[in-house]
Amino acid sequence: MAARHEEIADELRRAIDREEYTVGALLPAETDLAAHYGVSRGTVRQAVAALTAEGLIGSRQGARRVVLASRRSQSFAELRSFAQWARAMGREATGLVVAQEYRPASTEDTARLQLAPGAQVLQVLRVRGLDGEPVLLERTVYADWIAPAVEPIEPDCPSVTQRLLDDTGLVFAYGEHVIDAVAAGAQDAELLGIRRTSPLLRVRRVTTTYEGRPVEWSDDRYRSDAVSFSVHNSIDNNALSRKPAT
Repeated sequence: MAARHEEIADELRRAIDREEYTVGALLPAETDLAAHYGVSRGTVRQAVAALTAEGLIGSRQGARRVVLASRRSQSFAELRSFAQWARAMGREATGLVVAQEYRPASTEDTARLQLAPGAQVLQVLRVRGLDGEPVLLERTVYADWIAPAVEPIEPDCPSVTQRLLDDTGLVFAYGEHVIDAVAAGAQDAELLGIRRTSPLLRVRRVTTTYEGRPVEWSDDRYRSDAVSFSVHNSIDNNALSRKPAT
């Protein structure tokens, strides 16, 4: 049986996920939370400490805690696959390959994946969902050296990242992300079940191994009502940089 502070922490997580406490909002004072849950302030502090450690809320001595993110937010503090992020929210990740083909590497592929001229890459269009609801389109190009391991993976595999780890020992270690907004085109709208020109959050990413060898690059397009992204930084460490739109 879970300890009382663990139960309270879980109730607060769900309240944040339901946006009863939105990002940027203040949590109730410890005394109010203690009265609401019928516990001591010490028990509330334990619950709040757990959420602070997870990066969901911020802590400042003598001040009420502010909500920094929800579990619907995908943080760039660590590199997670879509399936890992979904599991962290208690949701089921789904995936379905819509199209897959080998083709000669383009100039962009060659540059992003550090390939030799004339290399063959595997391009995959995949619809990803949360509990069966489509929320993301992945247009991924796999480098020639890993493509043969990706090609036979079943079309509805929920986590290609996990499958490649299990089958080949490959670890996706580093990711570089560029985030912007785009309007949904005809194919995006049809596959995501939204209106054409609806806003989408686009993340263009390159993922590499521990040794820095590029594995894939992808154009990922999220429904704007399905996910947000959070970046936690400090005066000593800033993972976010600003660049002109391209």
